Amino acid sequence: MNRHGRRLSAFSVVALTTLALGVATGPGSSAEVGKAPRAGTAGHAAGQQSTLSSGLAARGAYKHAAKSRKNGYIKLDLLALNDFHGNLEGPTGSINGVAAGGATNLAHLIREQRKISRANGAKPLTVAAGDLIGASPLLSAAFHDEPTIETMNKIGLQVSAVGNHEFDEGWQELRRMANGGCLDDGDGANGADSCPGGKQFAGADFPYLGANVKWADPSGHKRDTVFPATHMMKVHGVKVGFIGMTLEGTPAIVSQAGIQGLQFTDEVETANALVPELRARGVESIVVLLHEGLFQRKDTSAYDGCIDPDGPALAIAQQLSPAIDAVVSGHTHQAYNCVVQDPEGQPRLLTSASSYGKMITKLHLLIDPRTRDIVRPAEYAQNMIVRADPDHSWSPSIAKLIAGYNTLVEPIKNAVIGHIEGGATVSRSPDADGGDSPLGNLIADSQKADTTVVQADGTKPVIALMNPGGIRADLVPDANGDVTYGAAFTVQPFNNNVVSMDLTGAQIKELLNEQWNGTNEGSGQKILQVSGLSYTWDRSEAALPTTDALVGDVMVDADGDPGTPMVALDDAATYRVVANSFLSDGGDSFATFKDSQDKLIGGLDIDSLRTYLEANNPTPVPVTDRISSQD
Repeated sequence: MNRHGRRLSAFSVVALTTLALGVATGPGSSAEVGKAPRAGTAGHAAGQQSTLSSGLAARGAYKHAAKSRKNGYIKLDLLALNDFHGNLEGPTGSINGVAAGGATNLAHLIREQRKISRANGAKPLTVAAGDLIGASPLLSAAFHDEPTIETMNKIGLQVSAVGNHEFDEGWQELRRMANGGCLDDGDGANGADSCPGGKQFAGADFPYLGANVKWADPSGHKRDTVFPATHMMKVHGVKVGFIGMTLEGTPAIVSQAGIQGLQFTDEVETANALVPELRARGVESIVVLLHEGLFQRKDTSAYDGCIDPDGPALAIAQQLSPAIDAVVSGHTHQAYNCVVQDPEGQPRLLTSASSYGKMITKLHLLIDPRTRDIVRPAEYAQNMIVRADPDHSWSPSIAKLIAGYNTLVEPIKNAVIGHIEGGATVSRSPDADGGDSPLGNLIADSQKADTTVVQADGTKPVIALMNPGGIRADLVPDANGDVTYGAAFTVQPFNNNVVSMDLTGAQIKELLNEQWNGTNEGSGQKILQVSGLSYTWDRSEAALPTTDALVGDVMVDADGDPGTPMVALDDAATYRVVANSFLSDGGDSFATFKDSQDKLIGGLDIDSLRTYLEANNPTPVPVTDRISSQD
């Protein structure tokens, strides 16, 4: 059963595999173009590769349909991106060995694709599926992501859904991102400086949509949503409607302080309820911008395919109203190009363009001028790599913008805060046995040593717990082994506070078991990184679905001194524990944190790491011996 209580068809997913050069990847299919094979035919089944539909065939259907009427269909091309996360400088990674990313390269590809669209008689629109900001590199985060919004304005983004990371600094700050204005943060408070040098921030030239982000108490508000739910644009006189949403599970993965007074509603129910409203306004062509995604379980290198897909966006895309024509998605940082069946069995595009500006998706749509609706059997899409080209200086206005902010941030970014023994990279990759990582252990150690969370009577934390999702990159020293503030910030870009609190031994065991429960069950498990604690967990398949028996022996540095022998955790005893503010609010479905007592809010997590590296210079790479598993 899926997340909405309905069973998914095992034969409802077909891939479109047209590459940017028009070359199909993967085997062909006898399935009718644009439609998934019927149940009982060769298709996607558990443990098998999904049937692939030839992208060339889809393109052929598009061209045939475009010429089939005397007056012709209206051509609409969507240029879509997602999960940019303030990655202004490229390359930001690679796609199948091709260096990719960078805002100037992104702007260049979008500009060139607009030219191609117009030359082919199509209207290009540029859209996004959320997480444009938040969890950003220092270059953007140091200025509250104002550089990224200004860059998106220069690129010509026309509409975006909100994502969970848009709420990293709270909904009020996201509203400022949309509307403009300067944040009164003094001169660089918390390592960030709004409107540096007295410059003004005008806000986004595009609307942020949040159809399922609503006021918990709508009384006193002009509408029930915090941000607009829909946006319309005209294409040769025909209205095209966009619905923007973040994942319903956003409250579990953002700091609670930033979403107080808000509620996040079911994606399918929200979008379907808006369809009659859009139709009443003369809109028949409808696209959903959805910040929720999926994974290709078999071959993640098939960036223009849809091989054995799995994830919440699949169920959502299948159950959205048949009136909705395409879904542009994100959140999982994956690249995929899928066709799913809507509730009436009609094909519907479901796409995503990786992350960090390494790709865009180009959706080719046709609108029937008589019905004003998108002709779905003829729609197709292609994912395109944003190639990082060191030999060309594209988009000079964006390059100038980035250079200006780089000049401002350089003194902070290049400040040396420590040294790693041997100059080694400290990896965030988890140990294959237990799940702790060298970097996770280092960060947990730094938070346990933070003096800002020591109580007035001198009581120090004896245990630290760190969520792996808050560790965004490896800690990479420079050629001399020195760690800069910029490198540390890349690891921990959220500006969370560290918080100490009281938890009983029984509650600590409950927290550890929550690593495999709820949204953390199965592939979603999140192994907490620990300091002052060690334990063993049961890896056997029989144990994974249980709720309370996964964690075995738990040992603790009861006096907080790593030099003394560990003792068994006492269920009845109370321990002082430190975690970041995201976790302490119950983030990542670690609900037991909400039951903690006597919370003390300390400094920023990035400052914990900085101070620890300065005090332990040079810093050895921690070994991964704190968590173990048994079959």
